[in-house]
Amino acid sequence: MRLLTMACCGVLGAAACGPSGPEPKTTPTPPPATSPGALRPPSAFADIEAPDARAAALFVEASRVMLHPRCTNCHPAGDAPRIGDDARPHLPSVMRGPENEGVVGLRCDGCHQDENLELARVPGAPNWHLAPREMAWAGLDPASLCAQIKDPARNGDKTIDEIVEHAGHDALVAWGWRPGADRAPAPGSQAEYAALMKAWAEAGAACPKKESP
Repeated sequence: MRLLTMACCGVLGAAACGPSGPEPKTTPTPPPATSPGALRPPSAFADIEAPDARAAALFVEASRVMLHPRCTNCHPAGDAPRIGDDARPHLPSVMRGPENEGVVGLRCDGCHQDENLELARVPGAPNWHLAPREMAWAGLDPASLCAQIKDPARNGDKTIDEIVEHAGHDALVAWGWRPGADRAPAPGSQAEYAALMKAWAEAGAACPKKESP
């Protein structure tokens, strides 16, 4: 019987003997080397066939923007902003205040205008303020970050579509790629970051798994 089956396969081809070929990929492929200032496009993840795994891998790539100092300095783990690539204390010493815009006499807009002040080396963008405490990103891993931004109780009751819209069109977010002075910009561009977030949403917006210690 085995000889007959083998003969059948030889005459009719492998397709006649049932499915063949590689199994669908269910886990992210190890990423190729990429420079610190670059982002891989959504097409780099197209060979990950399982939607949840593809979404998780896309989010990890997008999180390279969110966990960059240009973002985490304004999403601090405490009540004061940080500055620089080394997240050092803000000078002068300021606090978030009740509306995340500073306190009387030391409001954010007292120094930060709608654009960078290059001669004074003061960064600026429209609506300059700290992120709410519930949206602290400093110190998070991609899994915790993903769970946080998807949680309506912490993200300002935003839907996934609204999160994607915010990533691609918010003017304060855009500052991360135009920080002025000698500040390192976030990886890639706002358009590339938004494309990753959009692809993540379209793949089902699954979160990466928390890494074992």
